Amino acid sequence: MERLNGKVAIITGASSGIGLATAELFATEGAKVVVGARRQAELDALVARIRAAGGEAVALAGDVRQESYARALVDLAVEQYGKLDIAFNNAGTLGEGGPSTEVSEAGWNETLAINLTGAFLGAKYQIAQMAKQGSGSVIFTSTFVGYTVGFPGTAAYAASKAGLIGLTQALAAEYGPQGVRVNAILPGAVETDMYREKNDTAEAQSFITNLHALKRVGQPEELARSVLYLASDDSAFVTGTASLVDGGLSITRT
Repeated sequence: MERLNGKVAIITGASSGIGLATAELFATEGAKVVVGARRQAELDALVARIRAAGGEAVALAGDVRQESYARALVDLAVEQYGKLDIAFNNAGTLGEGGPSTEVSEAGWNETLAINLTGAFLGAKYQIAQMAKQGSGSVIFTSTFVGYTVGFPGTAAYAASKAGLIGLTQALAAEYGPQGVRVNAILPGAVETDMYREKNDTAEAQSFITNLHALKRVGQPEELARSVLYLASDDSAFVTGTASLVDGGLSITRT
């Protein structure tokens, strides 16, 4: 059974990794998807694959730091498909790392702008539309970093992603009466382009792998299934949660 049959979803950060896997899964589950990211060519290829498989999708490239882009994605969903049921605010960056005393102000601001402000701006317009309809599900991609476990050299990343957990809880409390649910997933390491770029040696990958209780890193498709649960009616009584999907990394590091 298609768990998202007739639903309309926005997915940001959809050009690769978790966002791409989620867009493809949502489409196979019956959703009409509006995909966003900065890279137009990758979005176009994703839309072509979804349509070739019999799904429905449209794309809009842009920068999540721009409020006008957040508004435009919602406008596109409503104009194209008549409503908005699901929003997965997944776009993000690792940002500038290294010793915190050496992180530049510009690097700090950029990381928070993409990871936290971008997600807030998206939710601002998504929730406004969902509240008018009387229902909806908003999902953020946070992380275990800065929540259950601290990692040196990740100050901006950890702060921005921890901020998403607070945002999740505030929005869930504020808009629950209007039927809008808000949740976050907290991945461990996931085999994406970002992960491979950061961990570009066998030694680094072995170290990260062994941090997880399952002794492997996650796959984007596995995270997508967790997002599907939060997007679907299977989680109709779930809101305000920060759900660890980390292969047991947090329990081995506490």
